[in-house]
Amino acid sequence: MSDQQNRKKTKYSRRKFLKFSGMIAAGLGIGGVTNLIWTRDGRAAIRVSEGYLLVDPKKCQGCLSCMLACSLVHEGVESLSSARIQVMQNSFAKWPDDLMIDQCRQCEDPLCVEACPVDALEVNPEFGNVRMVDKEKCIACGECADACPYRPSRAIVMASGEDNTNLVYSRKCDLCADTPFWNEKGGPEGKQACILTCPVGAIAFTTELPIQEGDSGYKVNLRDRNWKKLGFPTND
Repeated sequence: MSDQQNRKKTKYSRRKFLKFSGMIAAGLGIGGVTNLIWTRDGRAAIRVSEGYLLVDPKKCQGCLSCMLACSLVHEGVESLSSARIQVMQNSFAKWPDDLMIDQCRQCEDPLCVEACPVDALEVNPEFGNVRMVDKEKCIACGECADACPYRPSRAIVMASGEDNTNLVYSRKCDLCADTPFWNEKGGPEGKQACILTCPVGAIAFTTELPIQEGDSGYKVNLRDRNWKKLGFPTND
């Protein structure tokens, strides 16, 4: 192993140790560990999210309504580049490979949280342990996006603010837990703008932890009996 690889391994091992140590200390300081659980072998582990978005790319029509709604409730403007859910279209591909939907998976083991050098990504127990970005802390280094194991996924987007500044920070789905331009309650116990907006029901919410390996847990069949009439396999 090279000296560079050794330094990188040491860097991340030390960062992980310090981060978990700080989280444990903070939890104990307020009377209990609120965002950690303990594995059978005594290791600290981050609590799983209480909610997840599921999508059906075969049902999606590519209208981008979900992206516009997402940016509107979070940023106050309709901006595709600021949306926390991304629909990508390939005009040269045939169905069903012509559309791809990327959404944060609220991973059981969130490598983005571990990778952030300034703790701007955190597991928020106030909103059902959703993995959220603190834009006041974010330095737009892109480490979180690079750490995402589902690359070239755009589950984490880097975009400038919509408040007439050039401030850039990372954005990822928070299940609408923090939507200053929407008067509905979001988060795992509330509503999600993308689900309410999608005209064909290609996005759904679940509280059950999806399969973490591959895409099968998050990209699912959401087609109903109306699709069955068209000859498509459904989830009935």
